Amino acid sequence: MVDSKEFLYPEKWLSKAPTGERVASELRMRIISGSIESGTTLSENKLAGDFNVSRSPVREALKILASENIIRLERMGAVVIGLTEKDIAEIYDVRLLIETFVFERFVGMDTSGLVRDLNKILEMMKIAIKYQDADEFSYQDVLFHETIIHASNHSYISMIWNNLKPVMESLILLSMRVRFKEKYEDFTRIVHNHNLYIEAIQSKDRTLMIESLHKNFDDVQGKVEDLWRSQEMLSKGVVEEND
Repeated sequence: MVDSKEFLYPEKWLSKAPTGERVASELRMRIISGSIESGTTLSENKLAGDFNVSRSPVREALKILASENIIRLERMGAVVIGLTEKDIAEIYDVRLLIETFVFERFVGMDTSGLVRDLNKILEMMKIAIKYQDADEFSYQDVLFHETIIHASNHSYISMIWNNLKPVMESLILLSMRVRFKEKYEDFTRIVHNHNLYIEAIQSKDRTLMIESLHKNFDDVQGKVEDLWRSQEMLSKGVVEEND
Protein backbone atom coordinates (compact mmCIF):
# COMPACT_ATOMS: atom_id res chain seq x y z
CA MET A 1 0.00 0.00 0.00
CA VAL A 2 1.13 3.57 -0.66
CA ASP A 3 2.52 5.20 2.48
CA SER A 4 -0.28 7.05 4.26
CA LYS A 5 1.66 10.33 3.93
CA GLU A 6 1.60 10.11 0.13
CA PHE A 7 -2.03 10.93 -0.49
CA LEU A 8 -3.40 10.53 -3.99
CA TYR A 9 -6.66 12.33 -3.23
CA PRO A 10 -6.27 16.13 -2.79
CA GLU A 11 -6.33 16.75 0.95
CA LYS A 12 -7.59 20.33 0.45
CA TRP A 13 -10.84 18.90 -0.94
CA LEU A 14 -11.49 17.15 2.36
CA SER A 15 -11.06 19.96 4.87
CA LYS A 16 -14.64 19.65 6.19
CA ALA A 17 -15.28 15.97 5.42
CA PRO A 18 -15.99 13.40 8.16
CA THR A 19 -13.06 11.07 8.91
CA GLY A 20 -14.76 8.05 7.32
CA GLU A 21 -15.28 9.95 4.07
CA ARG A 22 -11.64 11.10 4.11
CA VAL A 23 -10.42 7.53 4.44
CA ALA A 24 -12.84 6.32 1.76
CA SER A 25 -11.70 9.04 -0.68
CA GLU A 26 -8.05 8.07 -0.35
CA LEU A 27 -8.68 4.31 -0.45
CA ARG A 28 -10.86 4.77 -3.54
CA MET A 29 -8.03 6.56 -5.32
CA ARG A 30 -5.50 3.89 -4.36
CA ILE A 31 -7.79 1.11 -5.56
CA ILE A 32 -8.77 2.75 -8.85
CA SER A 33 -5.17 3.78 -9.55
CA GLY A 34 -4.06 0.18 -9.02
CA SER A 35 -1.70 0.99 -6.14
CA ILE A 36 -3.90 -1.36 -4.10
CA GLU A 37 -4.37 -4.34 -6.38
CA SER A 38 -7.54 -6.31 -7.00
CA GLY A 39 -7.71 -9.34 -4.72
CA THR A 40 -5.95 -7.59 -1.82
CA THR A 41 -7.57 -8.14 1.58
CA LEU A 42 -7.87 -4.95 3.61
CA SER A 43 -7.64 -5.19 7.39
CA GLU A 44 -9.49 -2.70 9.57
CA ASN A 45 -6.67 -2.71 12.12
CA LYS A 46 -3.98 -2.18 9.49
CA LEU A 47 -5.92 0.64 7.81
CA ALA A 48 -6.60 2.30 11.17
CA GLY A 49 -2.85 2.29 11.82
CA ASP A 50 -1.98 3.54 8.32
CA PHE A 51 -4.39 6.46 8.58
CA ASN A 52 -3.86 7.05 12.31
CA VAL A 53 -7.58 6.82 13.07
CA SER A 54 -9.83 4.52 15.08
CA ARG A 55 -11.49 1.48 13.52
CA SER A 56 -14.91 3.17 13.43
CA PRO A 57 -14.19 5.58 10.51
CA VAL A 58 -12.33 2.79 8.71
CA ARG A 59 -15.40 0.60 9.03
CA GLU A 60 -17.54 3.45 7.66
CA ALA A 61 -15.11 3.97 4.77
CA LEU A 62 -15.27 0.29 3.85
CA LYS A 63 -19.08 0.39 3.83
CA ILE A 64 -18.95 3.33 1.42
CA LEU A 65 -16.56 1.53 -0.93
CA ALA A 66 -18.61 -1.66 -0.75
CA SER A 67 -21.70 0.30 -1.82
CA GLU A 68 -19.69 1.43 -4.87
CA ASN A 69 -18.81 -2.19 -5.64
CA ILE A 70 -15.05 -1.65 -5.63
CA ILE A 71 -14.55 -3.82 -2.53
CA ARG A 72 -16.41 -6.82 -1.13
CA LEU A 73 -16.98 -7.14 2.62
CA GLU A 74 -16.19 -10.58 4.04
CA ARG A 75 -15.79 -12.05 7.52
CA MET A 76 -12.00 -11.93 7.40
CA GLY A 77 -11.79 -8.43 5.95
CA ALA A 78 -12.57 -6.43 2.83
CA VAL A 79 -11.46 -7.83 -0.52
CA VAL A 80 -10.57 -5.34 -3.25
CA ILE A 81 -12.54 -5.78 -6.49
CA GLY A 82 -11.34 -2.66 -8.33
CA LEU A 83 -12.56 -1.50 -11.73
CA THR A 84 -12.21 -3.18 -15.10
CA GLU A 85 -12.27 -1.45 -18.48
CA LYS A 86 -15.85 -2.69 -18.83
CA ASP A 87 -16.78 -1.11 -15.48
CA ILE A 88 -15.30 2.23 -16.53
CA ALA A 89 -17.05 2.14 -19.90
CA GLU A 90 -20.37 1.44 -18.16
CA ILE A 91 -19.83 4.34 -15.74
CA TYR A 92 -19.39 6.68 -18.69
CA ASP A 93 -22.45 5.11 -20.35
CA VAL A 94 -24.49 6.20 -17.33
CA ARG A 95 -23.02 9.70 -17.55
CA LEU A 96 -23.99 9.87 -21.22
CA LEU A 97 -27.53 8.75 -20.44
CA ILE A 98 -27.85 11.35 -17.69
CA GLU A 99 -26.51 14.25 -19.73
CA THR A 100 -28.51 13.31 -22.82
CA PHE A 101 -31.69 13.33 -20.71
CA VAL A 102 -30.75 16.62 -19.07
CA PHE A 103 -29.98 18.30 -22.39
CA GLU A 104 -33.44 17.42 -23.66
CA ARG A 105 -35.03 19.01 -20.58
CA PHE A 106 -33.15 22.25 -21.22
CA VAL A 107 -35.05 22.77 -24.48
CA GLY A 108 -38.09 23.86 -22.45
CA MET A 109 -36.26 25.71 -19.65
CA ASP A 110 -34.73 29.12 -19.05
CA THR A 111 -30.99 28.39 -19.15
CA SER A 112 -29.60 31.93 -19.01
CA GLY A 113 -28.42 31.57 -15.39
CA LEU A 114 -26.89 28.18 -16.12
CA VAL A 115 -24.98 29.57 -19.12
CA ARG A 116 -23.50 32.33 -16.92
CA ASP A 117 -22.44 29.80 -14.28
CA LEU A 118 -20.87 27.50 -16.85
CA ASN A 119 -18.91 30.34 -18.44
CA LYS A 120 -17.50 31.23 -15.01
CA ILE A 121 -16.48 27.62 -14.39
CA LEU A 122 -14.90 27.38 -17.84
CA GLU A 123 -12.78 30.45 -17.04
CA MET A 124 -11.55 28.69 -13.91
CA MET A 125 -10.69 25.65 -16.02
CA LYS A 126 -8.64 27.87 -18.34
CA ILE A 127 -6.74 29.31 -15.37
CA ALA A 128 -5.99 25.80 -14.11
CA ILE A 129 -4.66 24.91 -17.56
CA LYS A 130 -2.48 28.03 -17.65
CA TYR A 131 -0.89 27.12 -14.31
CA GLN A 132 -0.81 23.40 -15.16
CA ASP A 133 -2.85 22.50 -12.08
CA ALA A 134 -4.35 19.11 -12.88
CA ASP A 135 -6.20 18.81 -9.58
CA GLU A 136 -7.88 22.20 -9.88
CA PHE A 137 -8.80 21.51 -13.49
CA SER A 138 -10.33 18.18 -12.46
CA TYR A 139 -12.32 19.89 -9.70
CA GLN A 140 -13.71 22.47 -12.11
CA ASP A 141 -14.39 19.86 -14.80
CA VAL A 142 -16.50 17.80 -12.38
CA LEU A 143 -18.23 20.98 -11.18
CA PHE A 144 -19.02 21.96 -14.79
CA HIS A 145 -20.92 18.74 -15.47
CA GLU A 146 -22.45 18.62 -12.00
CA THR A 147 -23.82 22.14 -12.49
CA ILE A 148 -25.45 21.04 -15.75
CA ILE A 149 -27.01 17.99 -14.12
CA HIS A 150 -28.35 19.78 -11.03
CA ALA A 151 -29.77 22.59 -13.21
CA SER A 152 -32.22 20.07 -14.66
CA ASN A 153 -34.06 20.24 -11.31
CA HIS A 154 -34.66 16.49 -11.36
CA SER A 155 -34.16 15.01 -7.89
CA TYR A 156 -33.71 11.38 -8.99
CA ILE A 157 -31.23 12.26 -11.74
CA SER A 158 -29.29 14.26 -9.15
CA MET A 159 -29.38 11.27 -6.81
CA ILE A 160 -27.94 8.98 -9.51
CA TRP A 161 -25.21 11.53 -10.21
CA ASN A 162 -24.35 11.88 -6.51
CA ASN A 163 -23.91 8.10 -6.26
CA LEU A 164 -21.75 8.06 -9.39
CA LYS A 165 -19.66 11.13 -8.58
CA PRO A 166 -17.02 9.75 -6.16
CA VAL A 167 -15.77 7.09 -8.58
CA MET A 168 -16.11 9.43 -11.56
CA GLU A 169 -14.13 12.11 -9.73
CA SER A 170 -11.30 9.66 -9.04
CA LEU A 171 -11.21 8.56 -12.68
CA ILE A 172 -11.02 12.17 -13.86
CA LEU A 173 -8.30 13.09 -11.35
CA LEU A 174 -6.07 10.21 -12.40
CA SER A 175 -6.53 10.73 -16.12
CA MET A 176 -6.04 14.51 -15.99
CA ARG A 177 -2.82 14.18 -14.02
CA VAL A 178 -1.44 12.08 -16.86
CA ARG A 179 -2.75 14.45 -19.52
CA PHE A 180 -1.11 17.48 -17.95
CA LYS A 181 2.21 15.63 -18.01
CA GLU A 182 1.98 13.94 -21.38
CA LYS A 183 -0.79 15.57 -23.46
CA TYR A 184 -0.84 19.20 -22.36
CA GLU A 185 -1.55 20.42 -25.89
CA ASP A 186 -4.82 18.46 -25.84
CA PHE A 187 -6.45 20.98 -23.49
CA THR A 188 -7.14 23.43 -26.31
CA ARG A 189 -9.52 20.87 -27.77
CA ILE A 190 -11.00 20.07 -24.35
CA VAL A 191 -11.83 23.74 -23.74
CA HIS A 192 -13.37 23.96 -27.21
CA ASN A 193 -15.57 20.95 -26.44
CA HIS A 194 -16.80 22.53 -23.21
CA ASN A 195 -17.51 25.77 -25.06
CA LEU A 196 -19.62 23.74 -27.46
CA TYR A 197 -21.60 22.40 -24.48
CA ILE A 198 -22.39 25.94 -23.39
CA GLU A 199 -23.35 27.02 -26.92
CA ALA A 200 -25.69 24.03 -27.23
CA ILE A 201 -27.40 24.82 -23.93
CA GLN A 202 -27.71 28.50 -24.80
CA SER A 203 -29.08 27.96 -28.32
CA LYS A 204 -31.23 24.94 -27.37
CA ASP A 205 -30.28 23.55 -30.76
CA ARG A 206 -30.80 19.78 -30.63
CA THR A 207 -28.34 19.17 -33.48
CA LEU A 208 -25.66 21.14 -31.65
CA MET A 209 -26.51 19.32 -28.42
CA ILE A 210 -25.94 15.97 -30.13
CA GLU A 211 -22.66 17.22 -31.59
CA SER A 212 -21.43 18.50 -28.23
CA LEU A 213 -22.31 15.25 -26.48
CA HIS A 214 -20.61 13.27 -29.22
CA LYS A 215 -17.38 15.28 -29.00
CA ASN A 216 -17.22 15.19 -25.21
CA PHE A 217 -18.00 11.52 -24.83
CA ASP A 218 -15.77 10.45 -27.70
CA ASP A 219 -13.05 11.89 -25.49
CA VAL A 220 -13.83 9.24 -22.85
CA GLN A 221 -11.73 6.64 -24.65
CA GLY A 222 -8.71 8.87 -24.14
CA LYS A 223 -9.52 9.21 -20.46
CA VAL A 224 -9.66 5.43 -20.06
CA GLU A 225 -6.28 5.13 -21.74
CA ASP A 226 -4.90 7.83 -19.43
CA LEU A 227 -6.15 5.87 -16.42
CA TRP A 228 -4.10 2.84 -17.43
CA ARG A 229 -1.08 5.10 -17.99
CA SER A 230 -1.60 6.47 -14.48
CA GLN A 231 -1.56 2.93 -13.10
CA GLU A 232 1.70 2.23 -14.93
CA MET A 233 3.27 5.37 -13.49
CA LEU A 234 2.22 4.46 -9.95
CA SER A 235 3.48 0.90 -10.34
CA LYS A 236 6.91 2.39 -11.12
CA GLY A 237 6.77 4.51 -7.99
CA VAL A 238 5.90 7.78 -9.69
CA VAL A 239 3.21 9.31 -7.52
CA GLU A 240 1.86 12.76 -8.23
CA GLU A 241 2.45 15.10 -5.27
CA ASN A 242 -0.47 17.22 -4.21
CA ASP A 243 -0.18 20.86 -3.20
